Amino acid sequence: MKYKEQLQNLLKTAGLREGRDYLVKNEKLYARVFSSGSLGLGEAYMDGWWDAPRLDDFFDKLLSSGIDKTAKKNPSLIMAVLWSKILNPQSKRRAFKIAKAHYDIGNDLFERMLDKRLTYTCGYWKDGKTLDEAQEAKLDLICQKLKLKSGMKVLDIGSGWGSFLNYASKKYGVKAVGVTVSKEQVELAKKMSKGLDVETKLADYRNISGKYDRVVSVGMIEHVGSKNYKTFMKTVDRVLKDDGIFLLHTIGKNTSTPYIDPWIAKYIFPNSSLPSIKQLAKAMEGLFVMEDWHNFGVYYDKTLMAWYENFKNSWNEIKDNYDERFYRMWEYYLLSCAGSFRSRRNQLWQIVLTKNGLRGGYQSIR
Repeated sequence: MKYKEQLQNLLKTAGLREGRDYLVKNEKLYARVFSSGSLGLGEAYMDGWWDAPRLDDFFDKLLSSGIDKTAKKNPSLIMAVLWSKILNPQSKRRAFKIAKAHYDIGNDLFERMLDKRLTYTCGYWKDGKTLDEAQEAKLDLICQKLKLKSGMKVLDIGSGWGSFLNYASKKYGVKAVGVTVSKEQVELAKKMSKGLDVETKLADYRNISGKYDRVVSVGMIEHVGSKNYKTFMKTVDRVLKDDGIFLLHTIGKNTSTPYIDPWIAKYIFPNSSLPSIKQLAKAMEGLFVMEDWHNFGVYYDKTLMAWYENFKNSWNEIKDNYDERFYRMWEYYLLSCAGSFRSRRNQLWQIVLTKNGLRGGYQSIR
């Protein structure tokens, strides 16, 4: 009873009421949350111990209130902090773990959830009405910011299924090379880039070689880790030509911590970490001139909700390959993340960098 009253009172301060904003189906939930924090909350949802009419709204209210910051640290969070300080979770030896845990779970899922190009990053909804339009607008925005011209050699670090590579090659006439740690992505990317001047390789970013006119990394540095940000930036510096342009597209957080939410780390993105402005700036210092910093994190809310609708509507087509607990896990992932961006707890940054600064300055594009 003590745990129940404490949790209910805590949630009330965030404007959350039981029966209206959430429904408890197993009374053991309260003790589980107090003993395991956000990890316990997410696992309890996967196990069907509680529900919410709108999970995205639940997390928007929860995170906007800030009660998660005042809650007592739990063992799972303490372990995450210790793990990140003692070890390097994103070392070369562990670089391919994220692919096996997330990106290789089945192209059938991603083909139904994402847009037609399989773009697994935030869309640009400024003028877009549909997911396909928002993702195409994002890809073209990147191309414009990079000032692409026909014949340029472009590197995409963390190229996924090749949406940017294919778009840039087809529309702007560049020679595109991409690297990813996912075997499933490489296999499908090669099929999708047939007939284009595009090459996708299975490789860790630290093993990249060659020289490129432009370098881009879209939604990959989240898997690099704070211990390796400088190494990542030095790698880009090494392969980018002196007059080249580098665009970094990344989710960002408001404070500098070396870990992510324990539930996300265990079930969705193992060995991942969201960078802060301070962490990125420290890694860039001495290597690059920051030409432009664009935040459109509010669009990730809309992107995640579109992914969730696609996932939910196509579940019957793929459910034989998964199970009900996976459905609840994926639902929790997409909707809780939507709430985190809606509350402005997380951001989405596109950062344009050059080695020596562009003569005459850089014209920002929106």
